[in-house]
Amino acid sequence: MNHSFHYEFAAATDTGRVRSHNEDAVAIVPHCGLAVLADGMGGYAAGEVASDIAVSVIRDVVEQRFLRGPVTVDTLWEVLVDAALEANEAILAAAVDEPSLRGMGATLVAGLFGEDRVAIAHAGDARAYRLRDGVLTALTKDHSVVQEKIDAGLLSVEEARHSKIRNLVTRALGVDVELTVEAHEHRVEEGDLYLFCSDGLHDMLGDDEIAELLASDVSLEELCRGLICAANEAGGADNVSVVLVSSLLACDVA
Repeated sequence: MNHSFHYEFAAATDTGRVRSHNEDAVAIVPHCGLAVLADGMGGYAAGEVASDIAVSVIRDVVEQRFLRGPVTVDTLWEVLVDAALEANEAILAAAVDEPSLRGMGATLVAGLFGEDRVAIAHAGDARAYRLRDGVLTALTKDHSVVQEKIDAGLLSVEEARHSKIRNLVTRALGVDVELTVEAHEHRVEEGDLYLFCSDGLHDMLGDDEIAELLASDVSLEELCRGLICAANEAGGADNVSVVLVSSLLACDVA
């Protein structure tokens, strides 16, 4: 017997305690099952432009695709990757049109939820996690220099969190015409809680701290605020953005 799920969404973003402006952007489109988060790079103004373009283009592309007809669970990842690639092209084009924006880019994590599955796409060090039965699992692996050092056994996860090069990413939107967006599909179960976040959260909080906060019996909106508050209390060294999606059993399909 297959299950169909209903999803609840919430999102929040904050400048943090150190930065003067917010280069993160988030969007949720519940009727399409879309959650998207981008973290801009490129300095004052340019990073904001890149993240805004990324989120706006992905949202528009996905909504237009749904208007053309139903999206099956087998094509969720294709829709999401196509939208991310269009966002990459749009950021590159904007930088060509406006020289002051050259060098801008954005890391990305996005999820597209279907009946019983979610497709997750990412580029850079924005992350997706899943809390299931009290266990927090990372669903993405950072495209970053420190992640490569972790994989090579040169750094521990804790050392990487405090490394001076932890923000050097190896993949992002708006950097190159040839972008590989990493995408995977995951089976959804009742009671799952999905977290999409910028590095402003996971640089400040360890996975155990994130898991403890997500286990709180409060609304998704309160969870968003709690995560951001905790990141700021830990130093708030960067903009911090979170999107939460919970799964509820809608009906059984024979």
